[in-house]
Amino acid sequence: MSRDHRISAVLGESAWRASSYSGGQGNCLEVADSIPGVVPVRDSKRPASPVLAFGPAAWSAFVDHLR
Repeated sequence: MSRDHRISAVLGESAWRASSYSGGQGNCLEVADSIPGVVPVRDSKRPASPVLAFGPAAWSAFVDHLR
């Protein structure tokens, strides 16, 4: 099984979480915490759409910039 197929399988079983700032309205990004060394991100309105994957340092820098 290729790395892409393994990641897809893990993403399919992942628990996705939305930002607490979204107010539960579903118009936000969701993040899965289940893959070590990768931060997968998807559009909450389109959960079957492609997932973007960031390294932990890049994701932290992005979040810090938003604050």
